[in-house]
Amino acid sequence: MESDRETRRILMVSGGTGGHIFPMLAVADELRSRSGRAAEAQPRYEIEFVGTKRPLESRLIPAAGYPLRTVAAAGLKGIGGLRKLRNFLVLPRTAVQTARLLREFKPHVVVGIGGYLAGPVMAEAALMDVPTLLMEPNARPGFTNRVLAPMVRIAAVGLEETANFYGAKAVVTGSPVRRAFAEIPPREHRPPFTVLLVGGSQGAQAINQAMIASLPLLESERARLRIIHQTGERDYNAVTQAYQGRGFAADVRTFIEDMPWALAQADLVVSRAGATAVAEFVAAGKAALLIPFPAATDQHQLENARVLEQAGAARVIEQKDLTPQCLVAAILEMLQDAAKLTRMEQCARQLAKPDAAARIADLIERLAISRQPSALSRNMLG
Repeated sequence: MESDRETRRILMVSGGTGGHIFPMLAVADELRSRSGRAAEAQPRYEIEFVGTKRPLESRLIPAAGYPLRTVAAAGLKGIGGLRKLRNFLVLPRTAVQTARLLREFKPHVVVGIGGYLAGPVMAEAALMDVPTLLMEPNARPGFTNRVLAPMVRIAAVGLEETANFYGAKAVVTGSPVRRAFAEIPPREHRPPFTVLLVGGSQGAQAINQAMIASLPLLESERARLRIIHQTGERDYNAVTQAYQGRGFAADVRTFIEDMPWALAQADLVVSRAGATAVAEFVAAGKAALLIPFPAATDQHQLENARVLEQAGAARVIEQKDLTPQCLVAAILEMLQDAAKLTRMEQCARQLAKPDAAARIADLIERLAISRQPSALSRNMLG
């Protein structure tokens, strides 16, 4: 009977960017789909998110059908002076609110993916002997995940290159993306050639400015090009006016809610190299021109980009080398060489791990059952 099925409570620690939110939603959706199965032995999952009041998570998480509890939190890395002191003074409130949340919700497992909120929530959970799973999508772990590494039970890593950092706690699962990305069919490269520009959920001013400056050099190919461009809030008006002024067919948006749709349209992606973004690109089988964010913690975006480049799925331009001329040259190279584009797409699909969310859900299930300290080998799932 439905009432006899065990309920397991899973607390997902969100972050303020799409790179944190979307992988967590992919895993939550996988767990929720298992809850919908009628098998008597299959538990039900009660899933809640904890985050801040930042706009993106406040919108996306409830829209996906999950409760969002908010706590006061502020980052400390990469800032200084009065702002760092002010953020430091928030920490006691974060600790009190986190402890109250954990006592009230009583999670069987706490899942995080880095970001400044994951630190206090997962550390407090570990102190309370609540099983914890850390998702690590980057080629090089960020600051919070390095701090949390000794405390968590399992680290679900996206790349083999990252597993050594976490030792026996690491399980190579791949980086979870929503199922819609893996369902995108290969694109027939017929005119117009569609370029998708994405600077992360907050946009990327360097990419925006380089593309605007490239338009005069692309005018001879204007009829063959179609642009989809996520700009972020700050540059939206300037970018829109630039395309209109030069007569380019461009769909400009501050934020692309339906990224699977956008990738399905794209022949080439021009983007930053956040771990979630590149996981979505390879799942969709897309060739990419990656421009890593140079201020990313410990250059993890550059590391992510190099993994794709070495596999033949992407070309990398460091921001210090980004000029209108090199951006145009890279776009035209792909536009004019369909065979190369197809090879890059094939290499991308070979990197994809479409079952990553299911693998991580399996690990969460095992932790929820055991509720005992464990160090699972990275080869546990075969």
